[in-house]
Amino acid sequence: MSDGDKTMYGTTLSLESIKVIAESIGVGSLPDDAAKELADDVSIKLKQIVQDAAKFMHHSKRMKMSIADIDHSLKVRNIEPQYGFVSPDFIPFRFASGGGRELHFIEEKEIDLAEVIQTAPPKIPLDITLRAHWLCVDGVQPTIPENPPPLSKDVQALDSVNPVNKLDKAHIKDTTGKPAIGKAHKLKNVETVHVKQLATHELSVEQQLYYKEITEACVGSDEARRAEALTSLACDPGLHEMLPRMCTFIAEGVKVNVVQNNLALLIYLMRMVRALLDNPALYLEKYLHELIPSVSTCIVSRQLCMRPELDNHWALRDFAARLMAQICKNFNTSTNNLQTRVTRLFSAALQNDKTPLSSLYGALEGLSELGTEVIKVFIIPRLRFISDRVEVHLQGSNISAVDKIAAGHIRAMLQKVCSPVLKTLRNPPDVVEEYKKDYGFLGPTIHQGVIKARTAPPTAPTCTSSSSVSVNNVSIVTTAATTPARPQTPLISSVVNKPSGSGAIQRQSSSQGGSSASGQQKFVIVSQRQQTPSPSQDDFVGIIQQSQR
Repeated sequence: MSDGDKTMYGTTLSLESIKVIAESIGVGSLPDDAAKELADDVSIKLKQIVQDAAKFMHHSKRMKMSIADIDHSLKVRNIEPQYGFVSPDFIPFRFASGGGRELHFIEEKEIDLAEVIQTAPPKIPLDITLRAHWLCVDGVQPTIPENPPPLSKDVQALDSVNPVNKLDKAHIKDTTGKPAIGKAHKLKNVETVHVKQLATHELSVEQQLYYKEITEACVGSDEARRAEALTSLACDPGLHEMLPRMCTFIAEGVKVNVVQNNLALLIYLMRMVRALLDNPALYLEKYLHELIPSVSTCIVSRQLCMRPELDNHWALRDFAARLMAQICKNFNTSTNNLQTRVTRLFSAALQNDKTPLSSLYGALEGLSELGTEVIKVFIIPRLRFISDRVEVHLQGSNISAVDKIAAGHIRAMLQKVCSPVLKTLRNPPDVVEEYKKDYGFLGPTIHQGVIKARTAPPTAPTCTSSSSVSVNNVSIVTTAATTPARPQTPLISSVVNKPSGSGAIQRQSSSQGGSSASGQQKFVIVSQRQQTPSPSQDDFVGIIQQSQR
């Protein structure tokens, strides 16, 4: 390398460069010693700035240094950065030489100040504002500049069927008329997202065989097989995968057999629901959308059998009402408000004077199973309305046997469920005329039920926290389960005196250490509710035999 090249491309600025820079700011004669000191100092500072800028470049994982890197380096060293604009295009330097000197500079246009003063000032840009426009008018998008141009239905259909079609538009111009080359180039690099299809949970061969045998046994004619199948549904802990199909089978079976008025199969399907509810290993909340309509259909459907005047479809309505009460008790929460919605469904039947009597009976039975508070709020205020409807069918002429039987069942059921509630609401003495005035035709019947309820012997409460039971010198401690506070029929207990030496269960009181004063042992027999017990495998045999004749 020659000496001239070393001077031009050295590690420090040359003296000539410093003197030219000094002359540009008005310093005409700069001594060589001062120029040398300035050149060394400026060279060191430039090296430091460039080194720091290189660090920013490497941290940004770039191979080319940018102006932003220099600005960041100046800020780090507490030096005010250079202000101006960055041009995306390359601005060439012009070369000029004269008097033995060489200079590179950026050509700038000379501005005449007089011309600038005489020109009118530019308009002030508008402030940012918000303006409303119609996006849609009567379902049609108006053609205004603010709205995008509507696409044709053919294009929309093609895009919805094949989303990849949107990626193949490199040759199409965008809506402004400019080529969409850049957009298409970006879209080509985007990978298409494939939505995974819903997985179907197939049953194994053994599970399919079990499902087939269980469903055939539950709706078949063999009562022994049906009892075994229902026991399996109530006790088997491994029915989780088959539970959706079981619930669908019940829902579809109820739809078909209600249309065909097949009472026997409806009873079988409700017994399947009862078995699933009794299974402690199953949680049916996810399938209530199929079970509740099925159970409600068996409660309030207008006709459930081929011969309503002969077949005992009332037992099916009672059984389904108890199932609905059990569902509300097990799955009602403050989130789903299940009992409120079921109560609203049944109470709507009481408000309509055109409701068939069989459906009215089912609605009353469904409300009565939900507890005494529901009876007090929804049934008692409507007794006069129901009484007028029942009177027409019991006392009128030219009434069909079906309606007369239904009216008789409604009267008996209201006497049964309303008498215990009215006993607490009305104070004695009970006068028949007052009952007839308040409740119309059903007043004397309800009066008899209230009198019977008042004269019945009081029952002792049995809700103890714990009790000790002795069976053959083996002590067993049982604890009463606490249930959520909701309207329920209280348990009934009766005290029976039996001589000692009997093989019955003895209840020892924890509060008294000795025996009773009479020398006899007291036994407490606890029953469930004062109504028809839940049907077992033999309860509906007579009904089914009648319906199959």
